[in-house]
Amino acid sequence: MQDLKYLITFEQLLEDATNKLIREAQDEGQYAIGYTCYHMPEVLLNVDNCFSVRMRAPRIGSTDISTYYMSNYTCEFARSLLENGIEGGYKFLDAVAGVDACSAMNRCYEHLEILECNDKPHFFVTHTDVPYKVEKYNVDQVATQMRLRLLDVMHEKLGTNVSDDAIRKAVEEHNELCRIITQIGEFRKEDNPRITGYEFHVICLVSYCCPTAGILPMLKETLEELKDRKPDEKPWFRARVVVVGSEIDDLNFTKLLEEAGAMVVADRYCYGSFPGREEIVLNDDEDIVKQIARHYMRTSECPRYMAEEKVLQRKETVDRLAKEFKADGVIYEQMKYCDFWAFERPLASHIMTEEYGWPTLSIDRSYNVHASGQLRTRFQAFVEALEIKKIRKREVM
Repeated sequence: MQDLKYLITFEQLLEDATNKLIREAQDEGQYAIGYTCYHMPEVLLNVDNCFSVRMRAPRIGSTDISTYYMSNYTCEFARSLLENGIEGGYKFLDAVAGVDACSAMNRCYEHLEILECNDKPHFFVTHTDVPYKVEKYNVDQVATQMRLRLLDVMHEKLGTNVSDDAIRKAVEEHNELCRIITQIGEFRKEDNPRITGYEFHVICLVSYCCPTAGILPMLKETLEELKDRKPDEKPWFRARVVVVGSEIDDLNFTKLLEEAGAMVVADRYCYGSFPGREEIVLNDDEDIVKQIARHYMRTSECPRYMAEEKVLQRKETVDRLAKEFKADGVIYEQMKYCDFWAFERPLASHIMTEEYGWPTLSIDRSYNVHASGQLRTRFQAFVEALEIKKIRKREVM
């Protein structure tokens, strides 16, 4: 297939935690607010003079210093972020909007503040609570916290206009971005997709890590380019897979998987598009922050939600995506020492095989996979197993 016009540009924007578009927006007087979790409503960080930046640590090697503060039995993602902060990688941020989702990330937020990893006079770190289930009183609680601990602080520290009109404007821009990413992702449903899983990973990730106003024109052009793009005559992949799990902001993970012959047709993981790129539908009758809080709580697929209906929702979402995107199998991945996915991954992967009938691979991994020989071998073996399954199915028919 012909190379996408902006793919190299997008890859360059993802080489560091900061990038050219972030700096340009800040030069125009905008404030960058870092966040790490879907529990923090991205759209509220894009109100008025602020824009969201999903925090990453793409160049981190050793995590010796952060391990000293956090121990080597905590999530590598949280330690990598702290290491990047200690090395000065988040000095560009104007704030960090955190959520009390897990103890490891809480410690990361606290150390970013205590160790004074950012010396801007207006810099702040804020925390909001996250419930374990979705009930009316939980929605009210989250909405109240978003007002008191986020929007009010943004207004006080950064002079942000947090009126309903300003929030609605941010939602409109967010929804436009979501429509574009969703339309691009739909091409993966094709029998011979005109976009690879790696290309979509780059496109989706860059939409989280850049100011929306700066990246939107390039995403629009990329969508139009894809509408006329012709795939190679013969599919390059040997199997189609859905990837499910914790944070994947490492492009090498998808590259390694697709080099083994498996195309990622759906990304149901943190920093992916399911959830994350669904439009937010608002009405005129209810408090706008409450509506936004409810949207994120209902669409969240995080295993921190332990209510029975949420456990079922996560399994049904994976089953639905696998069917919609014509997957041959499912890969459950987990960051090493991630508390919540350490419970979810082994049980869910077993259930998806035994009760839903999907061939499933279950792995834990480092934050940055680089060229992991072990992962490559497991990916190759899984692809071969999926191929054998398809061959036997054809023989029976």
